[in-house]
Amino acid sequence: MLPIDIMWIVFVVTATVLFVADIKLSAGRAHEITRKEAMMLCTFWVIVATLFGFLTGHMLGFNKMLEFFTAYVIEYSLSMDNMFVFIMIFAYFGIPRKYQPKILTWGILGAVFMRLVLIFTGVKLISTFSWLIYVFGGVLIITAIKMMVQKDGELDPGANPVLKLLAKIIPIDKEPTDGEFFVHRRIWHATPLFATLVVVETSDLIFAVDSIPAVLAISTDKFIVYTSNVFAVVGLRSLYFLLASIMDLFRYLKAGISIILLYVGVKMILSGYIHINPLVSLSVVLGILAISMLLSVVIKHPPQSEGPPNPG
Repeated sequence: MLPIDIMWIVFVVTATVLFVADIKLSAGRAHEITRKEAMMLCTFWVIVATLFGFLTGHMLGFNKMLEFFTAYVIEYSLSMDNMFVFIMIFAYFGIPRKYQPKILTWGILGAVFMRLVLIFTGVKLISTFSWLIYVFGGVLIITAIKMMVQKDGELDPGANPVLKLLAKIIPIDKEPTDGEFFVHRRIWHATPLFATLVVVETSDLIFAVDSIPAVLAISTDKFIVYTSNVFAVVGLRSLYFLLASIMDLFRYLKAGISIILLYVGVKMILSGYIHINPLVSLSVVLGILAISMLLSVVIKHPPQSEGPPNPG
C-alpha cells in the first residue's frame, strides 16, 4: 500500500471518529460552551491537526508537511474572520447560546461535504485548464481589496436569497422552540434554528469560494488541500465560542487576513515564473497573523457607547 493511501485511511478514520464524538457531545445535548471549554476544545483540535501534519511529513516528505501547515493556517485564519459573521447571524436571529453548538455542528458537517466537491472540482479544473490559476489569483486579490474596504456590520442575514426561497417553501415559525429545526403547528414550520442553519450554510459556501483558491495557491495536491480544510473546519464550533469571548484580541485580524489573501493571490499569479519555498510562505502567513494580533493588543480600542453584539 502506498504512503498516500495509508494517509487517506488515517485521515478518514480520524476525522470520522472525532466528528461523530463531537456531534454526540454538542448536538446531542443543549448547553452553553464556556470560554474554558472552548479554549480546551480549540487546543485539542489544533493538537490533532499538528500531529496529523507531522505524520504527513513523515509519510509524504518535508515539503508536503509545510504545504499542509501553511494551508491549514490560512484556512484557520480565514475561519476566524468567518466566525465574526456567524456571531452577527446568531444575534440577528436571537438564538440562545445553548442551541448555537447544535447549529454550528450540523453547519460544519455541511461545510465538509461542500468543500469536498469544490476542492476536487477546483483541482481538476486547474489541472485541465492551467490558465485558471491566474483567474483564481485575480479573484483572491479582488477579495483582499474588498475585505480591506468593507466595513463591519454590512451583513443583513434577513436578505439571504436562500432564506427567502425557504420561506416560500415552508413557513418559518418565529416562536421560541426547544432546539428543534422543525415544529408542527397544524402544518409543519421551520424554526428560527433552521433558518439560522440555512444562512450559516450559504455563508460558508461563499467563504469556501474565497478560501479554497487561497489554499490552492499553496498546493494543488487534493490530499493536502482537503485534509487541511477539514481539520480547520471541524474545530470551528469551539473557535466560535472562544472568539465571541475575546473579540478585542482580533480587531485587526481582518486587515491581516486581507494581506494574506493579497500575498497568496500574487503568489498564484507569479507561480509560473517564480517558485516560493513552502517554508517562506508558512513564515509569511504566521508573521502576518502574529503582527495583526500584536497590534490588536498594543493599540488601545477607542471607547464606544455600545459593545460588540452578544451571541444569544
